[in-house]
Amino acid sequence: MSNPAESTRTVVIERQFSHPPEKLWRALTEGPLIAQWLMKNNFEPVAGTKFQLRSEPVPNWNGVIDCEVLVVDPMKRLSYTWSTLGLDSVVLLTLTPTEIGTHLRMEHSGFPLTNQAAYQGATYGWQKFLGNLERVLEGEIR
Repeated sequence: MSNPAESTRTVVIERQFSHPPEKLWRALTEGPLIAQWLMKNNFEPVAGTKFQLRSEPVPNWNGVIDCEVLVVDPMKRLSYTWSTLGLDSVVLLTLTPTEIGTHLRMEHSGFPLTNQAAYQGATYGWQKFLGNLERVLEGEIR
């Protein structure tokens, strides 16, 4: 039996935000704010809660990501499953206070080595999402 970590890849993106953990936490856990930087959703920050992220459908994808909250450690860690197109993966967001704000580490794990397209898509998507998150934090997006 193989070790799943040896047969999968993880997208890791780290960003420094000039905002306190409390502000970043709100943007990561409040549905209306999540909709501004990630996708429409029915998210509730309660472990075990199932929710959906919804985007515009495109050919060969209905625009729905099925998720379940795994970890809610306020101002520190948030984790949830991310299931779409037959691929089950996990997102882990870790917040660390710094002298100038908050360091955010985003890990999206579970991409099979054989599915380069999903890995590349997630890498591109999370760069875009975290750029959107910065704009939400700066108040540029309503």
